[in-house]
Amino acid sequence: MVLKKNVAENVEDSKEKEQQEIRGSVKDEGGNPLPGTNILVKGTTNGTQVDFDGNFILEVADNNAILVVSYLGFKTAEISVNGQTVIDIILVEDAARLEDVVVVGSRNPNRTATETTVPVDVIDVETIANQGPQVSVTQILNYVAPSFTSQSQTVSDGTDHIDPASLRGLGPDQVLVLINGKRRHTTALINVNGTVGAGSVGTDMNSIPAAAIQRIEVLRDGAAAQYGSDAIAGVINIVLKKSTGKLDLSLTTGANFSENSNQFDGGSDGEKFQLDANYGLPIGDNGYINFTGSLSTREPALRNKDYAGDIFQGFHGAERVFAAGGGVVADMTLQDYANAAQGISYLDQTVKDEIAGLNLNDATDVDTFRGLLGFDADEDELAARGLTREDFRFKVGTSRLREGKFFANMSIPVSETTEIYGFGGISYRQGLASGFYRRPAQGDGRANTPAFPNGFLPNIGTDILDQSLAIGIRGKVNEWDVDFSNTYGRNTFDITVGNSSNGTLGVATPRSFDAGGLGFSQNTTNLDFNRFYEDIFEGFNAAFGAEYKVEKYEIIAGEESSYTSYDINGNPVTSVTPDDQLVVNNFTGAPLGGGAQVFRGYDPGNATEKFRNNISLYADFEADFTKNWLLSLAGRYENYSDFGSTFNYKLATRIKLSENLALRAASSSGFRAPSLHQQFFSRTSTVFVDNVPFEQGTFTNDSRAASLIGIDKLREETSNSFSAGLTAKFGDFTITVDGYLINIDDRIVYSGSFGNGGDPELTGIFESAGATSARFFVNAIDTKSSGLDIVLSHKANLGDVILKNDFAATFNKTEVENIFVPELIENAGLSGSFFDGQEEAFLTLAQPRTKLNLTNLISYNSWDFMLRNVYFGEVTDPDDFNGDARVEGTTVSDDAIYAGKLVTDLTVTKTFTENLSLTVGANNLLDVYPDENREGGTSGNQFVYSRRTSQFGYSGRYLFARLRFSL
Repeated sequence: MVLKKNVAENVEDSKEKEQQEIRGSVKDEGGNPLPGTNILVKGTTNGTQVDFDGNFILEVADNNAILVVSYLGFKTAEISVNGQTVIDIILVEDAARLEDVVVVGSRNPNRTATETTVPVDVIDVETIANQGPQVSVTQILNYVAPSFTSQSQTVSDGTDHIDPASLRGLGPDQVLVLINGKRRHTTALINVNGTVGAGSVGTDMNSIPAAAIQRIEVLRDGAAAQYGSDAIAGVINIVLKKSTGKLDLSLTTGANFSENSNQFDGGSDGEKFQLDANYGLPIGDNGYINFTGSLSTREPALRNKDYAGDIFQGFHGAERVFAAGGGVVADMTLQDYANAAQGISYLDQTVKDEIAGLNLNDATDVDTFRGLLGFDADEDELAARGLTREDFRFKVGTSRLREGKFFANMSIPVSETTEIYGFGGISYRQGLASGFYRRPAQGDGRANTPAFPNGFLPNIGTDILDQSLAIGIRGKVNEWDVDFSNTYGRNTFDITVGNSSNGTLGVATPRSFDAGGLGFSQNTTNLDFNRFYEDIFEGFNAAFGAEYKVEKYEIIAGEESSYTSYDINGNPVTSVTPDDQLVVNNFTGAPLGGGAQVFRGYDPGNATEKFRNNISLYADFEADFTKNWLLSLAGRYENYSDFGSTFNYKLATRIKLSENLALRAASSSGFRAPSLHQQFFSRTSTVFVDNVPFEQGTFTNDSRAASLIGIDKLREETSNSFSAGLTAKFGDFTITVDGYLINIDDRIVYSGSFGNGGDPELTGIFESAGATSARFFVNAIDTKSSGLDIVLSHKANLGDVILKNDFAATFNKTEVENIFVPELIENAGLSGSFFDGQEEAFLTLAQPRTKLNLTNLISYNSWDFMLRNVYFGEVTDPDDFNGDARVEGTTVSDDAIYAGKLVTDLTVTKTFTENLSLTVGANNLLDVYPDENREGGTSGNQFVYSRRTSQFGYSGRYLFARLRFSL
């Protein structure tokens, strides 16, 4: 009986322990509540979060439990319960604040953003993604980070689905992207279709779910000596979440409610839906694994009007009449056209009589006949077919996207000083965009009227798969921090052309084509050593390491019909195919072009698989000689298998003038290795100049075409950067001002177009590629970029009100200093095409050179308000810039300069409970649009706003709602 009683008492005691409730609060040293603080029972998954008033309730099963209390910017505290039921906790602000300790720019493990020798912006993505209208990484940065610019493109092939991004006005390939301090791979796509960043390869930051990111560090200074190639403009380091014991769910939905929605018909379009989930589990005492999943869709937001150009000619009326009578348009003879012309109701009887009297066996009469039916018949033919101009609109605006992403971040403690870590993920994006409408009036057979009587609007579909995995081990060996890691990334970009045609196949053409694809993979192995000496000077940090990197670039050919022209017997056309065997337009007699319309597939001549590797060694030293003087020095040696070696340095210093004022400066050399894409990309594509299509070939620099024209093989870009600035703190205000100068030599650009010059060998090469002109990637220019960045921050606690204000301004300018025309081209008189005005404008004038951002955050009880105003400076349309900015007097028309605009965002967040909140708001609240396109540049009212440049897009007002739930 006693035994049973003791057992019962133990059961009761156990129940009491399981039900023990602890209440308390968490505040800072000033008595301010710290809402959102994480509290976890050590060694378990049991935990909670502090509510808005700083209070918490937690049940524990052990009177001797230890609570781990953590909050961003404060030292993590471990509190013993010791039987207490009420615990009030005071967190101490960390001397090296968590939100300011940076991974990028300095290898000193104690360095904060305000103590660095160069400017580093630390962006709290977790907060911004919860409160702001933007949900993708590039758009978040575009509205927050000074010097960062990115915009969605339109009618630009694959670039419609990957947003090019730049820092300090330089190219997408001149900024290095890291994740958790490890190099991120670039995309497989190279931008070649007339956009900002043309000729460059960027990193697809949108393949990383914003919900997986804790913060982003933006180093605004050259750092090639520290991190290697691509860091000429700076470095963007994405730091992933480590949180555990909490499930965050977020549902965001919205649309564009604008007067210009639905191609100016009004209402709403561009609907977006995004579901994010983030969950973490502890591993041991200090380890974790954090998972993020994201699903999203985006519908098109179209901004073009009824097509105003030519659609039909008179002979299309004859085709309509002939088809209505049961005839097959593909089989029509000239006599069939003449006979059918008698049934065209709107054709003048006098013209009909003249046609009836022609001898269509006589060449002169044939030319006359073609002239009689070659008139514009737009309105009459539209009426006869029951169509309107609305039916011939392009789809100009943002493309349709469907996307799924998964990311994970992990640390497994092995001992007190050693951990195994890993991170990576997979994303899949399916995009659908359109090109130029293939209209019957083009007369070159692109519309394939036998198969498509009214022409067609072709689509470009993309399947973009991005995969990455990093794994490593780090720990201490004889007081040295050692990090050994391997990072792998791969991006594939497959293209399907839909609702299209190969004109040389007539009615037998497929409607959908596998156009091939691109692939890029990168494997990077790093071994890093780091040690901080507290007893040398006022602190000395030494770091050195090595890196081995292997890259592979692939072009996969599409199906034959996507790139081939066929003769009348169905055989592929070659350079020896007789003219009388070519497929021609039945009426005009002009040879028809082959391949899939809108995107000619990659052919076997384009197909390639290229590798390279490089080895690099670096050393990085940072010394606080006194409490007021910091000096850092870095050097890096790299050896590439394809172009040789390079050595780069960086010297930087910071002088503390007072407790709240410091000066900083840096000087560095840098380089950017030519990408494998730039060295080995080739294909033939259709480009439109003044709405007229041309077949343009891109050839590799080691090709015979390059040799004949005088194009050299690519070599690395080199740079010299100089920066100087100050940091100051006055009460609640923090100010940084930084000026910079970046000189880049041998910059790689996308050349102008070259004709064959009558050279018979070059003519044959062009014909084999299906091209009428050629372009190349070339080390063509020297540039100078200069600018000034200003960042002011203010934070104040006013009782129940928390106020935070941030102002950022950037002013930059890029100039072309020299153009290097190869001697062979100079002698051939082709220098005007080597580097043309449009390409120069993309580099110098097509992005905002001024950007101002003022963000105001107000928290009051359970309410949060965000008001953000961003001014995007003026830009110039590259299509109108055909001069040389270095020549005095070179101008562009006034209507090609689009004025700066102010865009306003406003959001309101209501927190109902510690686990539930709702945010509603707007991006571009006042429905602001860029200036309309210059006269003559709209392609028949299709590009109401320039497709070459845009400061902030042209989708208009976007309204959204976000529901966030936590467990």
